[in-house]
Amino acid sequence: MSSAPIVVHRPSSAGGRRVTVNARGRDEILGTAYSDHDLVVFLEGAGIQEPDSILDDDRLIEWRGGRAHQWSVA
Repeated sequence: MSSAPIVVHRPSSAGGRRVTVNARGRDEILGTAYSDHDLVVFLEGAGIQEPDSILDDDRLIEWRGGRAHQWSVA
């Protein structure tokens, strides 16, 4: 189990990755991101300041089931 509060899940067969954030002790789905831009928009909506600066911070974001910034199944 990760201690990162934001999880970008494995790419789906249809493309895109589900994004969840741990808030108030439970995981909340922010949506399905298809690009770094989508992820930044979701994080801004969740109240994260300057979200583009944390995309590679493994203390805050865990990329599961694929490389970071990979949005489709290889």
